[in-house]
Amino acid sequence: MKLILWLLALFTAAVAITLAAKYTTGHALLVMPPYQLELSMEHFILGTIVAFFAFYLLVRFILGILGFNRKYRHKKTDDMLLSGLKAYFEGDYVKARKHASVALKLSDSSIATAISAVIAARSANQLDETTLRDEYLSSAMRKAPDEESLCLITKAEILLSDGHYQAALETLQSLYAKGGLQPSAALQLELKAQQQANNWDAVLELTEMLAKRDSTNKALIKKLRQDTQLENIKSKATDLQSLNQYWQHIPPVDKMDSKLTVAATRAYITLGSCTTAHKIIEQNVTTTWDAELIELYAECLDYHVNRQIECAEVWLKSQPNNAQLLLTLGKLCTHCELWGKAQNYLEASLSVEPGHKAHFALAQLNEKLGKHELAMTHYNKGLELTLKKLS
Repeated sequence: MKLILWLLALFTAAVAITLAAKYTTGHALLVMPPYQLELSMEHFILGTIVAFFAFYLLVRFILGILGFNRKYRHKKTDDMLLSGLKAYFEGDYVKARKHASVALKLSDSSIATAISAVIAARSANQLDETTLRDEYLSSAMRKAPDEESLCLITKAEILLSDGHYQAALETLQSLYAKGGLQPSAALQLELKAQQQANNWDAVLELTEMLAKRDSTNKALIKKLRQDTQLENIKSKATDLQSLNQYWQHIPPVDKMDSKLTVAATRAYITLGSCTTAHKIIEQNVTTTWDAELIELYAECLDYHVNRQIECAEVWLKSQPNNAQLLLTLGKLCTHCELWGKAQNYLEASLSVEPGHKAHFALAQLNEKLGKHELAMTHYNKGLELTLKKLS
């Protein structure tokens, strides 16, 4: 419809110009020294119209060629970029670098430029071509400054994979300096860098930040948070004051985690703080019934052993067939020289679940009672169970 209207308009203009030229007797003089050309007004008008349409068609033709070239360039860029991506994920890094570098040269889009440079840089890094890798990233940051964050994250990840965690942290700091909400990928890279630096307080802070984001794996973050707390406890196990401060600030919910309570108990036992170690066990054992935690109750014994026996016997009412609890009671009674009770608890533990530790405890008890043959029997049974477990 639009084309028809244009044709009607052109024909109308042509008729109008022809009628006007019919009643016009003037002349047009075209001077281009040393030449000059005199035309009737009718011929001049018709010539002008023809020249206009010729110029119009020439412009359209040139624009068409340019548009075709641009379209071809975009298609070539897309083809090279996609081919490079495919090769990268297939592990063909030579092909990936080659195609991505072609896309980088052809691209006139910031996003395509950045992605091409990143694929080329990552491929070059896999091929140990460090100079080319750095050139690709520098080129992308010059040509596509709006996508600098992608290049900085890539640079930080490469540095981190090479073990240069301090340089990776500095790269990420330059990214953070731009302000705004930082990508989860950047926070995860910083987390790995802080792990390599053994900066567990910073790791814990980052896990808290990532836990609030929908884009992160919640189960993985929870596991990472637990591991970080364990490392923190381990790192503070040489100083009682630092350990106290850290343990007091752990949320109550986390203190119910059996792995954390075991780690904290071991740390306090190492530092000789039996009272605190026993308190942690007593607060948590009835909710977790963790065997390792119950076993630690017989470690780091002091003048409170009789009270420990009373507590353990209360627990036994809820867990009468808990082999580890019976073994712990046997050890506590042995320490207090309650020989009869100790023997009963240790034999009860073996009847529930035969174990080398209960046999060794009974062997030591019989040695103290002068029953050396019986002690040797239990030593042999304990050794047999130990070897069986190791095989």
